[in-house]
Amino acid sequence: MDRRTDVTVEELLRRHAPQVLGALVRRYGHFDQAEDSVQEALIAAAGQWPGDGVPDNPRGWLIRVASRRLTDRLRSDEARRRREETAAALTPADAFVAPPPGEDPSGTGRAPSEDDTLTLLFLCCHPALSPTAQIALTLRAVGGLTTAEIARAHLVPEATMAQRISRAKRTLRGTRFRRPDAEDRDRRLAAVLQVLYLIFNEGYTATAGPDLHRTDLAREAIRLTRAVRRLLPHEGRVTGLLALMVLTEARAPARTGPDGELVPLDAQDRALWDRTAIAEGTALAEEALAQGPAGDYQLQAAVAALHDEAERPEDTDWPQILALYDLLVRRTPDPAAALGRAVAVAMVDGPRAGLAAVDALTGTVEPRFRLDAVRGHLLERAGEPAAARAAYRSAADGTLSEPEARYLRMRADRLDP
Repeated sequence: MDRRTDVTVEELLRRHAPQVLGALVRRYGHFDQAEDSVQEALIAAAGQWPGDGVPDNPRGWLIRVASRRLTDRLRSDEARRRREETAAALTPADAFVAPPPGEDPSGTGRAPSEDDTLTLLFLCCHPALSPTAQIALTLRAVGGLTTAEIARAHLVPEATMAQRISRAKRTLRGTRFRRPDAEDRDRRLAAVLQVLYLIFNEGYTATAGPDLHRTDLAREAIRLTRAVRRLLPHEGRVTGLLALMVLTEARAPARTGPDGELVPLDAQDRALWDRTAIAEGTALAEEALAQGPAGDYQLQAAVAALHDEAERPEDTDWPQILALYDLLVRRTPDPAAALGRAVAVAMVDGPRAGLAAVDALTGTVEPRFRLDAVRGHLLERAGEPAAARAAYRSAADGTLSEPEARYLRMRADRLDP
């Protein structure tokens, strides 16, 4: 046994979770019951390893424990139980992650345990599942988070999240554990990246609750996206999404004040930004643009890089940002991109032009408070304090995020006569 810190134990469990689940599903099938068994093995390891030390072969330990739990679930009679337990006891742990002789199921030349992460992501993002179910199942099956951790992250009761995950697994019952074929791959990869993007956004700016930033979710999204990029290093969409996350998260240390209050981009202490992350993200953004036609994530990463490279707010290259947003809104109907473009229009052509662009988006942006918040800012810049105050208060009433609501009310109160 190897003694390691709790943080290292947690990292090991997160890293091995999809490999162990993939090994069991390929060996036994039964994704839903295998996933429950892996969760039990992870919980057992989290309780045992910090005191006893990490096993020399942590993945093998998890596979053995999870397979015993799974065979207990699958036995229908005493004879079957003996056969399965004997097979599990006699099979070396590494054999669970080896393909049959002469078979490379991925066609990549990589170890199956590496491809299992991507296969699980494709499975968890199955089109039969809703986006909320895809997110919850991805965090549990691929991220290794417990149901309680996922429930806390989404501010819902644990029982509610458990039901959501159980329904998702029932929906996938009988689905083969395999990578989608070439025809389906692009669409399914788009769903995977969208789920990772949504997880990151919820972590970076929580939609509800007392905290502006949920570090655990944001970092988990980055970790999973790094794993996907290791498997698909030449896919521009993946590189672009990772660049966007890294560049955005680099600003996190300056986004809140000492009491957790929101600090807007133009008021942040840029000395607190993570320059190492900015350098990495900028290099990734450049690589992503070189990997093929510029897609949504590549363009958003380029915008984030321009923000991060400006040493002062007034140094921001807003004309270039507007040009990138022009490309982006022509590619995607995403209202958030159109709202970002409206801000860029205001910075290049003045607040009145920005307000016109905002007004054109009325009824298209959800949640509505985002539109009201931008409108309030532009009305304030345009010298209309009463209208700005009303917009800020409307935005504050519309958000479930306590730090955002406090910030918006502060802006409104500052404009009181």
